Amino acid sequence: MKIVDARNFTDSELVAKKKDARQEYFNLRLQQQTGALEKPSRLNELRKDVAKLETVISERRLKLTIKSRVAKKPADDKKKK
Repeated sequence: MKIVDARNFTDSELVAKKKDARQEYFNLRLQQQTGALEKPSRLNELRKDVAKLETVISERRLKLTIKSRVAKKPADDKKKK
C-alpha cells in the first residue's frame, strides 16, 4: 500500500484497515514462532502498512494538509544545437 492510497480512504476505512493489518501481523508472528511462516517479508510489509495508516490518521486528527510530490523531469543539460 502506498501512502497516497491510504489518504484516499475514509476515517472508518482507515481504522478498519489498521485493525485488520494488526490482526494479520499478530497471526503471522504466531506462525513465525511455530516455524510455519511461509513469507517472512510479509511481516515487514504489514508493519510499514500499519505505520502509514497511523500516519494518515494522525494527519487528519491534527488537520494537516499534505501536498503530494510531483516527480521532476530530468533536465536536458546537453541540448541539441
